[in-house]
Amino acid sequence: MLLETIRLALRSVRRNALRSFLTLLGIVIGVAAVIAMITIGSGTTEKIKQDISKLGSNLLTVQARRPMRGGDTNFTPRALEEGDMQGLTEGLDPANLRAISAAAQRTVRVVYGADNLASQVTGTDTEYFAARDWEIVLGRPFTESEVRGGTNVCLIGETVRSSFFGAGDPSDIAIRVGRMSCRVIGVLEEKGTSGFGQDQDNVVMMPLSTFQRRIAGNRDIGQIYVAVQDGISTTAVVDEVETVLRQTRRIGPEQEDNFEVRDMTQIADAMTSTTTVMTGMLGALAGVSLLVGGIGIMNIMLVSVTERTREIGIRLAIGAHEKHILVQFLVEATVLSLLGGLIGIVLGLSLAGAATMALSIPFVPSLAVIALAVGFSAMIGMVFGFFPALRGARLDPIDALRHE
Repeated sequence: MLLETIRLALRSVRRNALRSFLTLLGIVIGVAAVIAMITIGSGTTEKIKQDISKLGSNLLTVQARRPMRGGDTNFTPRALEEGDMQGLTEGLDPANLRAISAAAQRTVRVVYGADNLASQVTGTDTEYFAARDWEIVLGRPFTESEVRGGTNVCLIGETVRSSFFGAGDPSDIAIRVGRMSCRVIGVLEEKGTSGFGQDQDNVVMMPLSTFQRRIAGNRDIGQIYVAVQDGISTTAVVDEVETVLRQTRRIGPEQEDNFEVRDMTQIADAMTSTTTVMTGMLGALAGVSLLVGGIGIMNIMLVSVTERTREIGIRLAIGAHEKHILVQFLVEATVLSLLGGLIGIVLGLSLAGAATMALSIPFVPSLAVIALAVGFSAMIGMVFGFFPALRGARLDPIDALRHE
């Protein structure tokens, strides 16, 4: 019985193909918009997670705090120093840490032969690569003696290698970094572009003491990276870091911190939470068009009942029950809505795929959202088709037969 009703519904849709298409257009647009918005939002969230993970997992970044421009401050600005690094190394529980590293950066002109490139030059130590989850794909890292002695050696990123050496091996070749000659000892793993558009592979790494003496001309430290062991709460370690630094930097009880600790895990959670909320809001706004599509289905079903009044009268006269008429028109409305939902899914995924390619974000379709869209479109058909179906079912057979 149900299969026959569905067959009749499909025949009715084919008989009025153009009208049916215009009717389900609202459902198509609504479902497509919801799926496209949520898929793009999920891709954006995944992209943020990937970009944050490139900075290092469970990572805390310590840096000097700058005074607010034009504002009264209750602290004295002060750069990070070797004493701060030593205090953290000795004061933090080593069982909670995977690595701790000091670093300083500056943009410097790097030259090899007739080629030159403005690169971010970073001075650091042997723990930096473990703290930042950064592999060395060719060559070797610094040795402890090179870090202590300030040897002129360096590691380069993939952008620097491709610009100067193509796909070749640059090991033991000297390049000029600023005014100093530096021997390349390795190549870093490719990380690509960050979420802020920065080329993370346009880098040169050298021992911190070498950077301070030959590039920066001072003993300041730009950042201290504290990598926390998996399973350890970064929030607890943040409190430890703040306690140690207030002691090493001799900050009084009434004074503000002249440093700041950034928890990359919390930053990632905040950013993903924001994108999730925005995705939900955009999905809800797109869902309004589904209601508009439902109203269109109700209108066309009312027209259909009016056009087929005589048919309804004949069916009732030869023994059909009201429930048969009700089911017939409910099935027609549901089939119409489901067709719109299926077309909308295909269109929405296509739009989302094109958008993710253009924005260079992952394509992350959600089966749950697709199933929800199908179910919701079917529900729209049943809800908005119920009143026209009920109206048709309650027609008086005599009056229906007299209808012209």
